[in-house]
Amino acid sequence: KAIHAGLECGIIGEKFKGMDMISFGPDIINAHSPDEAAKIPSVEPFFKLLTDVLARVGQGAYPAKATEG
Repeated sequence: KAIHAGLECGIIGEKFKGMDMISFGPDIINAHSPDEAAKIPSVEPFFKLLTDVLARVGQGAYPAKATEG
């Protein structure tokens, strides 16, 4: 499910045109409000996915694409 909470991709994308990126995290309720909170049951699966992806990147599973100049 897509929600409007990953503002950093827009900011980074403006500076680095054409960069592939994703924004993901645990499920959030009431984003950008005083009542913003993470749904605790979603934190562990998110953390597992994040650490698995980072481990694979460290092993060269996702090589960087050549930039076009």
